Amino acid sequence: MMKKIMFIVLGLTQTFAFSQTQDLTTLAAGDHVGMNALFDDKDNLYGYISLYSYGKSGDKTKKFEYVILDKNLNPVANKEFEGDITAASYKGYVDFKGQIILKPSMMDYSLIKSKDLFTPISMVIDPKTNTIKRKVYYDYLEDGTFKEINEPQSWIAQRKETSYEKKEKGYNYISAVGELKEGGYFAHEYRLYNRYVNNNNLIRFDENKKEIWRYKYNTDGNKKIYTTLAILERDENYMYSIMKKVDNGQNTFSLLVLDMKTGKETSNRPIESSLTDNTLNNIESYQSGYRNLNNDKTFDDKFVLLGRNYDESETVGYARMMVNKADFTVDAKWINFSPDLESFLPTINRYGYLENDYWLQTKDMYFMNDGSVGILAEKFKGDAMYTTPKTTDLVYIYTDKDFKVKNVQVFKKEKTKWANNDYLFSQYLNGGKDVVFFYRDYQKDEVTKQKRWNLFINTIIDGKFKQEMIPISEKDNYTVIPYVGKEGYILLREYNEKEKFNKIRLEKLNY
Repeated sequence: MMKKIMFIVLGLTQTFAFSQTQDLTTLAAGDHVGMNALFDDKDNLYGYISLYSYGKSGDKTKKFEYVILDKNLNPVANKEFEGDITAASYKGYVDFKGQIILKPSMMDYSLIKSKDLFTPISMVIDPKTNTIKRKVYYDYLEDGTFKEINEPQSWIAQRKETSYEKKEKGYNYISAVGELKEGGYFAHEYRLYNRYVNNNNLIRFDENKKEIWRYKYNTDGNKKIYTTLAILERDENYMYSIMKKVDNGQNTFSLLVLDMKTGKETSNRPIESSLTDNTLNNIESYQSGYRNLNNDKTFDDKFVLLGRNYDESETVGYARMMVNKADFTVDAKWINFSPDLESFLPTINRYGYLENDYWLQTKDMYFMNDGSVGILAEKFKGDAMYTTPKTTDLVYIYTDKDFKVKNVQVFKKEKTKWANNDYLFSQYLNGGKDVVFFYRDYQKDEVTKQKRWNLFINTIIDGKFKQEMIPISEKDNYTVIPYVGKEGYILLREYNEKEKFNKIRLEKLNY
């Protein structure tokens, strides 16, 4: 039988030392459709945003309301707005301007005909004035002009437009435009053919959309000879990328550093490491399961990335790339499942498989200032097509500053079937020096012999592990979902849909 995805907290008010509460049902009259934590551009908790829906308000619109809460759960702003009819809910995040962006997180196609389907557009909240408007996007066109987009286009119209351009030109012109924290805009453009791209340009513009500089590459790219760029990091001074040049199957990689003020090459040196081509090809992103993990962190003097280490095609471990901002040197190291983890996980093989065909699925990763890395994984197997998905123990791998395995901690956990959500979330502590992460487990009570949920709070402070367990179980049909809280706290949302009960509370942790 499938276990419940959500769980109920019993007696937490006696376990935690302090509590702050808020009743979500009293904040707005609409149907509650979502809530999430907000973080600023330095990953500090900003507060929370709660979304409410009032249903269809026009042929292509729905009426919503947002409520912004500070990190102590005090409501600080709210406003009704018209969103797109294909949006079921929104998820909020804070951009570099301090604006809150509401990005559609769930789609609703039930109120519109299939021929008119479109992707809803994000909304922008200015917290200073408590105003909201549709987010404006820009297309950079092949003739060198900008086109403002603030209304969605139907999928059918998009496909027709793409098909017509391909037939007329023999390729599709592709561009992507973003705003820069330092001011102005940045665009990437290229031509997309059937099996290759070329005529790539990175372009910087000022606030008036006037071109400042242009960096050209892959001008004559074809199926056998071409150049790619994977942007790793960008700040007010430099843009860091991995440049790959392919010549009839032979790859060469370099760290390309462009001056953000002029677009000139500041450095373009080969990456000298024992990492394989496949490892370098994929190190800029890390997908686990069906989601992308945040696999990098920027410090004042460097930035660090964590990726999979490959042999030719199979994952055999982890790779860390650390780039020094002062001299643009690259420190690339790797650890493999075998032999590096064998003394801690005796059954692990070369490809990360353990006992009974479980393998290590990465759930989260943590980066410390000295270059050391924490990797949280879960024993997982199954694909839902031929084998029932199952998870068991969590495994925390902790390295030193030289990316050598320092310790591996195994957190024993009962088997969970048809779900992959026992791991909840984490946060940095003590200015990013330490970490706390949360997971749950469905365990048999030693006294009652009944199964119940337990919440586990795990801290790694100065490299030392400490765990606290909170017993949880069902009570009165109230469902509780945990959210990340301000440092030293956890937020618990308790609700019962039939009784219109929907409350959140902050609870202080006792570690």
